[in-house]
Amino acid sequence: MALPRTYDSQNCSIARSLEVVGDRWTLLIIRSAFEGIRRFDDFQDVLGVARNILTDRLTRLCDEGIMRRVPYQERPERYEYRLTRKGVELWPAMMTLLLWGDRHYAPDGAPVIVGHRGCAGTLTLGFTCDACGAHLGPTDVEPRRGPGA
Repeated sequence: MALPRTYDSQNCSIARSLEVVGDRWTLLIIRSAFEGIRRFDDFQDVLGVARNILTDRLTRLCDEGIMRRVPYQERPERYEYRLTRKGVELWPAMMTLLLWGDRHYAPDGAPVIVGHRGCAGTLTLGFTCDACGAHLGPTDVEPRRGPGA
């Protein structure tokens, strides 16, 4: 029996969320946005995704209110893609996936360490700093090269 191509038949918030962010490229676009990538060509360069797929995913993220297009040039017209508040709310889910992946799928160590900007500490699964105990959010951290980079 073939699996359905969508989760529409399931009355489940996880399934509904996966309809929006559950494909490979979408989560990587969101990850890149958290890392400061904003322009189409930069997303394309960093991810290596086909332009038509990137266009489709960015359009969907904007339609869903996760990202918004902000003009940065008039002639020719060009846009940046920025996370909205709804998009920033994905940060805990993204960090949980990252830390889970570090634990289970990074044999040489984490490729990226999520460091606390305020000290030398790093993000824990409880979203606190392992050094100073501060509660951390997306503006409190910066990516650092990890041992598995």
